[in-house]
Amino acid sequence: MTPYRFKRPSIIPGFGMTLGFTLAYLALIVLIPLAGLVWRSAALGWGGFFNVAIDPRTINALKISFGTSFIAALINVVFGVIVAWVLVRYRFPGRRIIDAIVDLPFALPTAVAGIALTALYAKNGWIGKWLEPLGIKVAFTPLGIIIALIFIGLPFVVRTVQPVMEEIRKEVEEAAATLGATRFQTITRILLPGLQPAILTGFALAFARAVGEYGSVIFIAGNLPYVSEIAPLLIVIRLEEFDYAGATAIATIMLSISFLMLLVINLIQAWSRRRYGYGA
Repeated sequence: MTPYRFKRPSIIPGFGMTLGFTLAYLALIVLIPLAGLVWRSAALGWGGFFNVAIDPRTINALKISFGTSFIAALINVVFGVIVAWVLVRYRFPGRRIIDAIVDLPFALPTAVAGIALTALYAKNGWIGKWLEPLGIKVAFTPLGIIIALIFIGLPFVVRTVQPVMEEIRKEVEEAAATLGATRFQTITRILLPGLQPAILTGFALAFARAVGEYGSVIFIAGNLPYVSEIAPLLIVIRLEEFDYAGATAIATIMLSISFLMLLVINLIQAWSRRRYGYGA
């Protein structure tokens, strides 16, 4: 007869209650609205949903949204890591001011950011008037969308990488230099492996934020169908036309693509943690 084994009590009490609260909160705030979104789009049926998905205007809007978001997130990874490096490794006058400026896109209303960027990059704007003679048009083009998405996504990369970079001590870099490593070898073999999970997290956050961005984009994009029309704007247009099923169908497609891309990023992140032994 197998003796009855008592379950060892957890050192931290309240697991059952907090887990129940967590699941209920996630269900009310996340799962139920998403389920309602999918259920509303199901009113179209498979045929209607497929017609919305293959509509040229929908496909083009999705390409612009995800393409510009991906490019903006990649650019933010490069310059976000550089900004985090400067803030962590160097002490200089005005450092705290620059550190505070990084968070400015968090506090600034996105519509205000869109208006400001449009005023700067329009053909008669402060920056646009110098780019126009060179044949570079920013406002009312996908390039303008990328600039707006870079603006709102940079803090996500900087604030994700910065704490991890602060944990890497300078002595590690000095030891590598003492052993004969070049600066490039120190960056690629010592610093980047430790920063890779944080960089991937910052990329995922910046990308996810950019995909759903609306306020800062609609002004500088110009919203020209097949040229600079983003998917969130197309959803709003469908809602104004009282095509609620079509709007939710486009939103469901965006949700599915975003989920798959973030899943791939998380898998790569988990693989990098196992490979380099960080976050274990």
